Amino acid sequence: MQQPVNSPIQNKIGRVFVPVTDIDRAIQWYSKLLGLPITTTSHGGTIYDLQMAGETGLILDATKKGVQNSSQPLFFFLTEDIQAAHDFLERNEVEILSQIEDIGSVSFLIFKDPDNNLLMVCQPNRLG
Repeated sequence: MQQPVNSPIQNKIGRVFVPVTDIDRAIQWYSKLLGLPITTTSHGGTIYDLQMAGETGLILDATKKGVQNSSQPLFFFLTEDIQAAHDFLERNEVEILSQIEDIGSVSFLIFKDPDNNLLMVCQPNRLG
C-alpha cells in the first residue's frame, strides 16, 4: 500500500465557483431554487456568496466573459426526496435534462441553470 504524500493542500473544498452572465438573474434563480434569502453582492457586484449548509460554499461569479459550459454537471445538490425535487424544478420551469435515474447508491436528475450550467440533484438510496 502506498504511503500518503505529505501535502500542504488540505483535502477539503472551500468554495465552488459557478460562472454566470447576469448576476441579478442568477441570484434570484439560485435563491429561489435553494429557498434562501437574498443578501448583497461583493467585488463591485460581480460575486455573490450563497449561504450554504455545511462547509463547502457556492459562489456565483460574473467576473469572466465567454466562459465555456462543462459537458458534465458542475456539482450536485442533495435531496431526501428526488421526486419532490423533480416536481419542484418542473413547477418552477427549470429545464430538466434527464428523467430520475436510479443507479443503486443514488437516484439523480440533471438540470440547467439560466446560464446553461449543468447541475444535478441526488438522493442517497438506502441499500439493504
